[in-house]
Amino acid sequence: MVEIEDIIPTNEKTDTAVASKPYDKLQWAQGKQQERQAVYSLIDKVAMAVGRDSHMCRTYLDVQSRFNLYSIGNALIITDQSPKATVLKDFDAWKEAGTPVKKNEKSMMILEPGEKYSREDGSVGTSMNIKHVFDISQTSAELQQVKIEQPDERVLLKALISKAPVSIEATDEIETSENIKNAYYDHDHEIVYVKRNLDTPELFRALSKELALADFAAQAPEYSRSTKHFKALCVSYILCNKFGIDTKDMEIRVPATYSTKEAQDIRADLTEIRAEAADMIFRMSKSLEQQKAPKSKEHER
Repeated sequence: MVEIEDIIPTNEKTDTAVASKPYDKLQWAQGKQQERQAVYSLIDKVAMAVGRDSHMCRTYLDVQSRFNLYSIGNALIITDQSPKATVLKDFDAWKEAGTPVKKNEKSMMILEPGEKYSREDGSVGTSMNIKHVFDISQTSAELQQVKIEQPDERVLLKALISKAPVSIEATDEIETSENIKNAYYDHDHEIVYVKRNLDTPELFRALSKELALADFAAQAPEYSRSTKHFKALCVSYILCNKFGIDTKDMEIRVPATYSTKEAQDIRADLTEIRAEAADMIFRMSKSLEQQKAPKSKEHER
């Protein structure tokens, strides 16, 4: 009878190397901490770039509109590492989906919530873990141009104004001291004035920005159009991308005031933009579902 050990050549070098390098939990933890720190540093670096460069800001907003449920930090990471990404999963998830990751593809690190822990002051925090993900373009899946069915113009606009925070009134002319042509949020009277006879893209872009301004005003003790205008424009841009409204003529220009902002302040502004866009997307999606419901019931009959 032949034992398996008798036919496996002994590799003294390998045996020695394995014996001299046992699993070191502390070293593993330190390696993970270094990984996390590298990601946090990347987030700060990209946030600074978004706050300094208008093209980079537009790229970030494109990413955030596709990954609107992702955190600001992860959207910033994707902006830097894979700005054209559309669907992200880890290696095992792609394999389980039957579309394994192609050979030699490089993963991207994002953050995901881990276990909760207690801070020294008694508050509860959530640890963040590194997750390695791949875009669908890095897998064996055939990339197909999926045409998303968009609601008709009337339905889409009804969804936009559903549960609006202020009144909306149509007008022939916008009369303000500022160069505002298509819509204007009048904070004193809590009314959004909208010019008549606009085509749908113009109307959606103008109205979504002014409604975002109205929401921002409702959330703050003091309102200043000049300080909230850029954020409202970014919210409008995200909504337009999300619901199929053309954005090529929308000018995203980072205000000069951002040149003195630190990464933390820029992230705070991006968080405010993301939160407002998420609220408006939720309201619109709910309205769109409700508008479809009667048709579904009618069809069932």
